[in-house]
Amino acid sequence: MSKHSLDESSLALDYQTDNTWRQKAYRDTAFLASAEARSIRILCELVAPGKTFADQQINNAIVFFGSARSVEMAKAQSDLGRALNQGPEAVKKAQMAIRLARYHEDAIELARLLATWSNQILQSEKRFYITSGGGPGMMEAANKGANLAGANSIGLNITLPHEQNPNPYQTTAISFEFHYFFMRKLWFANLAKCLIVFPGGFGTMDELFELLTLRQTGKIALKLPIVLYGKDFWNGFLNFDHLLEWGVISQDDMKLFCIHDNPQEAFEYVKTRLTEEFL
Repeated sequence: MSKHSLDESSLALDYQTDNTWRQKAYRDTAFLASAEARSIRILCELVAPGKTFADQQINNAIVFFGSARSVEMAKAQSDLGRALNQGPEAVKKAQMAIRLARYHEDAIELARLLATWSNQILQSEKRFYITSGGGPGMMEAANKGANLAGANSIGLNITLPHEQNPNPYQTTAISFEFHYFFMRKLWFANLAKCLIVFPGGFGTMDELFELLTLRQTGKIALKLPIVLYGKDFWNGFLNFDHLLEWGVISQDDMKLFCIHDNPQEAFEYVKTRLTEEFL
């Protein structure tokens, strides 16, 4: 190779010519943060996770969605104890946190059961990785459950002004921080072989209904199971029969999901479906 030839190793080098430092565009942080470089940033959020998942032979995910605001039962009970001295509004809020904490504990247990089962699959490339949005609340519960099973798990984090500090239970080497919601959603959909949705707010509903729509329209051809966890929450939040009565969904659409309320029962359902569809 001549001294004027370039290979990929040269990309890591800056150089000087005629005493003038030449800034390489890919190292120009001001340019990379500009509106003109948006397409490059988007491409990075597509390619970088893909390379990591391919290198680690990660093909399958069990995706957990749910509120970032839930806490473990012990903390919820402690908060309720303090609220008793703060008036009825504080007590009511703390009592609702107790209701949500029950599902937080169930998310930990369900993720633990699924991660334990997945670890027993002999072919590592067929294992299912517990995957969450990487933040607190139900997301943290999912990653914690996998951690308790001694399994690696994924966090697809997003930079937000609030509510999105990465939880400590996700496996750093296979987790990512996203800027663009739609790229984060792409990776949820790309990896998902199962979706488990715990009680949550706007973000949870956004993610759920996007994946339901992709399944309904056949954009996701895989028959991935979708579990809505928590009968009290889901039956109180959304009247699916009302949607049927108005004709805006069909009876077949109702088969796209099921509702469970017990970690062991949900585990058995998901394990059976994943075995039938993918193993």
